[in-house]
Amino acid sequence: MALELNVFDRFARTFQAGEVIFSEFEPGDTFYLIQSGRVQLVKITGDIERTLDVLYPQDMFGEMAILEKTPRSATAIALDEVRALEFNSQNFEILMTGNPQIALRLLRIFSKRFYDSKRRFMILTLPDPQAKIADVFLMLNEIQTGVDKSTELREFQITVDDVAHWAGMDVNETKEIINHFVNQRRMKLFPDRMVVNNISDFTRFVNARRNQG
Repeated sequence: MALELNVFDRFARTFQAGEVIFSEFEPGDTFYLIQSGRVQLVKITGDIERTLDVLYPQDMFGEMAILEKTPRSATAIALDEVRALEFNSQNFEILMTGNPQIALRLLRIFSKRFYDSKRRFMILTLPDPQAKIADVFLMLNEIQTGVDKSTELREFQITVDDVAHWAGMDVNETKEIINHFVNQRRMKLFPDRMVVNNISDFTRFVNARRNQG
């Protein structure tokens, strides 16, 4: 259900397409809730600029500045003309106390986004591209519901483009690595899904690469 936030329109800001909303590493004391348009989150890893996510209306970004009081962990860029509600620690308190239903919804979003950002950062910092791809499946397995824990087989309704996006990698390179896993009999690839034959095997593989790093 969409958040009813018209009462907070006085906090609205508009950004033009291509405008940088905030930059990685700069201090931040505001976060945003998109009302219209799309926002791209970009991070520099080594010498490579990687797209972390593309956000849409009702998505929130920049909230770690409020929760952790740390510098920005990514750059936010308006892909279209973007209208967003801008909150700081003062008006955020007004938001939270003024509508308990919205407060509960936002707290749930905060919790999920906090996990997502930390988990995806773990993927991006892996030095081995194969380990990044394997760790994407581990991440998806962690959030997947209704999983049969009596077997190590896991099925995911995703595409190669999805995996490339979460790993912050080129689609062609991602496809090559997935095909490599298929040739190793670690995975099966179907038009509408991917199957990991032994999720624990991927866990051991990723942990070994992370320890080497």
